[in-house]
Amino acid sequence: MSFNSFGHLFRVTTWGESHGRALGCIVDGCPPGIRFALAEIQADLDRRRPGQSKFTTQRQEADRVEVLSGVMPVDGEEDVFLTTGSPVSFMIVNTDQRSKDYSEIRDRYRPGHADITYDMKYGIRDYRGGGRSSARETAARVAAGALARKVVPGVEVRGALVQIGAHKVDRSRWNWSEVRNNDFFCPDPVMAEQWAEYLSAIRKAGSSIGAVVEIVAEGVPPGLGAPIYAKLDQEIAGHLMSINAVKGVEIGDGFGAAELTGEENADEIRMGNDGRPRFLSNHAGGVLGGISTGQDIVARFAVKPTSSILTPRRSVSAQGEEVDVLTKGRHDPCVGIRAVPIGEAMVACAIADHYLLHRGQTGKG
Repeated sequence: MSFNSFGHLFRVTTWGESHGRALGCIVDGCPPGIRFALAEIQADLDRRRPGQSKFTTQRQEADRVEVLSGVMPVDGEEDVFLTTGSPVSFMIVNTDQRSKDYSEIRDRYRPGHADITYDMKYGIRDYRGGGRSSARETAARVAAGALARKVVPGVEVRGALVQIGAHKVDRSRWNWSEVRNNDFFCPDPVMAEQWAEYLSAIRKAGSSIGAVVEIVAEGVPPGLGAPIYAKLDQEIAGHLMSINAVKGVEIGDGFGAAELTGEENADEIRMGNDGRPRFLSNHAGGVLGGISTGQDIVARFAVKPTSSILTPRRSVSAQGEEVDVLTKGRHDPCVGIRAVPIGEAMVACAIADHYLLHRGQTGKG
């Protein structure tokens, strides 16, 4: 299976399966001298970790990260490292696999899953939780993203869940500090309470629901990206689209821009008090012509409902029989919740990659 890597200079290769012994990633191209504490990597993994509320899968994984290469310890500081410039390798051991939960669907294709396409392409698939197609693979991306956050000085990447089903946050109540105060990464405390009631009913019915995640990167310097085949927004969109269950991505106003006139959509410019150009709005999401403007980068992505549900769905078996499939085991009623730190990681990786490309081309950075 090819194409397990993404990025240009900050290049990430992930490895491992959902029910294998371990999973992890190799980050090639991380500059030397980047200082990080293992606790900082772990903090991001803990935000993605399963089993932390009734609204996520009850698989109990500690997701303890180990760094295997590419670093040297900082004297006198426990689990604090400096990157050496060689490939940085992270590993996360799986501890709570229950492969027997999937034995009944060993030869049955789950509707909405990659089971049938894996078999069509490779002639073999790992039925134990989906193998490489499982969202468990994204733990390695979060580790890489935590390191990427250290590469670009002054950049902060934050994410929030802004919609579950048809229920959207009220942006007049947006408060970033609320994101860590509820089970949904929700910036609207009122909507968080409504989601809890709504998703409880979805979970008890054995069903699932989709969601929308918004990622905002602040402090991104202007000039990142290239105007034709390596647009910054293009690569952010590609990174986000690669996340499991993502079916749509937009930058800035995205599809909403189709409803605007040219006068409404244009981000007008004036000179600021610091002598630098100042944009009066940000419909473009911080990118014009594929190059960052210095404004906040804003991206959103839509996550489909979890395909593993208890309601029987019509399908076929590997032997060509028509069957009904219901998926037992532990699953997220809304996989979009844990997608928030994953989206942050992928945007952080894209920005770090283009920061290094920009520095290499222009000497700036």
